[in-house]
Amino acid sequence: MVNLRRSLVINFFSSSGATIAQFIVSILLARMLSPGEIGVFSMTIVLVNIVHIFRDFGVGTYLQREPDLTPEKMRAATGVMYTTSWIIAAGLYLSSPWISQWFKEPAMVPVMKVLAVGFIFIPFGSITHSLLTREFAAGKQAIVNVVGTGAFTVTCLTLAYLGFGTMSMAWANLANIIACAIAYTPLRPKNLPWLPSFRKWRNVLHFGIGTLLSNCIGAINNAVPDILLGKLGNATMVGLFSRASSTVSIFTYIAGSTVNYGSVSYISQAYHRREPLGPLLNRVTALVTGVGWPALALTYVFSAEIVTALYGEKWLPAVPAIDALVIAGMISLIFNYTPTALTAIGRPYLSATPLIATLLTRIAFGVVLFNGDIRNFSWAICAATVLAAPVMIYQHYVYLSHRFGTMLTALMPSALVAIACMAAAMLFKMMLPTSLHAMAVLLILTLPLASVWYLALRLTRHPLMAELHLVANGLKARLA
Repeated sequence: MVNLRRSLVINFFSSSGATIAQFIVSILLARMLSPGEIGVFSMTIVLVNIVHIFRDFGVGTYLQREPDLTPEKMRAATGVMYTTSWIIAAGLYLSSPWISQWFKEPAMVPVMKVLAVGFIFIPFGSITHSLLTREFAAGKQAIVNVVGTGAFTVTCLTLAYLGFGTMSMAWANLANIIACAIAYTPLRPKNLPWLPSFRKWRNVLHFGIGTLLSNCIGAINNAVPDILLGKLGNATMVGLFSRASSTVSIFTYIAGSTVNYGSVSYISQAYHRREPLGPLLNRVTALVTGVGWPALALTYVFSAEIVTALYGEKWLPAVPAIDALVIAGMISLIFNYTPTALTAIGRPYLSATPLIATLLTRIAFGVVLFNGDIRNFSWAICAATVLAAPVMIYQHYVYLSHRFGTMLTALMPSALVAIACMAAAMLFKMMLPTSLHAMAVLLILTLPLASVWYLALRLTRHPLMAELHLVANGLKARLA
């Protein structure tokens, strides 16, 4: 637990630094590129993210979960990773003209070809990354994160300034992959073989198929909004909805890597020790909602200010989609660790069931209810998230021996903290003059709202307080 806490702190500062850099890039790009250019990249990247699931084939999760990881198993995992990545690279490159023709967007072709080349280099670093996560070696991963983020930032902004448009993001993505692959080379674990093998590939494939099913459906599920809007609407609507989703996902961008870091390995170890998973899930979910729910509540209150400050006034048409996406985000945080827990008990395929329900509902609601308005479309996405919740509650009870009522009790302090922060934000916002610039509003209210959040944590005796004090004491000791 001590190693995990230390790794979480390192991962938080590393991922936060990368997030800040990416936010700066997104803010600058929003002023350098048009919504249509960003929409083309969004339509392309969601498809590529789906293909990424097939490329990984559950190898990363297998390496983190396997209790007895021998050199032979690592060689087999490496062989599967190289094979799937290079086959998919070729298939994605060759199929790009047909995909762009289906979307009636020729600009997708060069973007998809550059992104396909990245699949050639991904395996050189992904195996090392999974093994370092298994060992909670966040310090080494932070080095790679700095290198990759730097390569992405410099490449993206330079090419965008030179007028490369959508292609600036594609080339920056490739630069990030290559830089990370090079940086991971000297950080390889000593027991990691260099040569791949297929002698133990059946064990990897058996686990990978179950993981692949759930991950693939999850990726498709995440891509459905952009795909539907790209087909039913246009690239501009995709760009606006993408900005609305990015605004709601600020917490995920900042803390998502940290809250999920090492979760597969940690929960798997608890399961192999025959510890009950219910109390563990209650605690970790309470911790993540203690931060995530207040952040989403503040996003709801300051949606227009955040969009204006980050992206500019031309992106204000994205604001109407934020309300429904905030509710969907709060529900998703409740079940953040459900797929991880199902993977830890060796049943990753079970997490595909609620995803299938969400996927089908999103498609049905999106097509039937779409009227050309992104607000209407965002409520369809939210409704699909709500309908999938009972399926996951059932899985908690049957497969994880976890009564969901105990989790609701554990989440009550998080709900009270979120309500207190939202009420305070509304009150503070009413006290400020309406003529004040959006960025000034956010800067002025940052400290008061942080104080309200901390005070609410103390008054509700939220379990997050103990973790914050442990981290603070550790930092003080290191500084001393």
